[in-house]
Amino acid sequence: MMFLFSDPIGQLLGSWSVDLTIWSTLLRIVLSIILSAIIGCERSSKRHAAGLRTFIIVSLASTLAMIVDLTLIKDLSIGFWIISASTIIGIAIISGNTILYSSKSQIKGLTTSVGLWASGILGLVIGTGYYTVVLFCFITFLCVLSLIPPLEIYLKNRSNHFEIHLELKNYSYLKDFTTTIRELGLRIDDIEANTSYINSGLSVYSISLSILNNKLREYKTHTDIINALKSLDYIYYIEEM
Repeated sequence: MMFLFSDPIGQLLGSWSVDLTIWSTLLRIVLSIILSAIIGCERSSKRHAAGLRTFIIVSLASTLAMIVDLTLIKDLSIGFWIISASTIIGIAIISGNTILYSSKSQIKGLTTSVGLWASGILGLVIGTGYYTVVLFCFITFLCVLSLIPPLEIYLKNRSNHFEIHLELKNYSYLKDFTTTIRELGLRIDDIEANTSYINSGLSVYSISLSILNNKLREYKTHTDIINALKSLDYIYYIEEM
């Protein structure tokens, strides 16, 4: 089996791990299961739709697809990555179906969907036997899933633009709400009625807001603003989207 560059971890393990043998195949399968299980545990711990089993199956299928393609290329001189390409396209379609739109006009499952697709790509790399690349990508992947969310939340909470899900006790209170918003130094960029609650007796909206007041921008977060709005008697429920 020919490699474009010499893999340091492969050299450390020995030539058997780099060549396409029964033992290197088993090593790649075990590695695929272990790494995808760690990623799956991280997703499951945060109660996401795709968990441990899903990530293992996706990664394992990709790894096996790459191994089969490498075997065909080596033994039959077929220079097309047909099975690998088909597998990753199938994973992309399946992961796309995990994206959901909630009744509050929120997109859910996007990170999990992309995570499944990335796990499939990682499985392909594991199948090639580039262990150093696999280790680097795995650590990066896990750090993005685990460490970036707090930073993402902080940046989102300090942005001048945000969206809210608003439930009013009656549609007649919308005028009072817009007046209060302007008095606080906010601007309504877009407002959309949510028809999912049409028979609930509530008046429900998805609203895009911009912070215009300089002091409000400097000292108040989105959470502070929403907590202040919660004190209004005519608001049944409000949260940031």
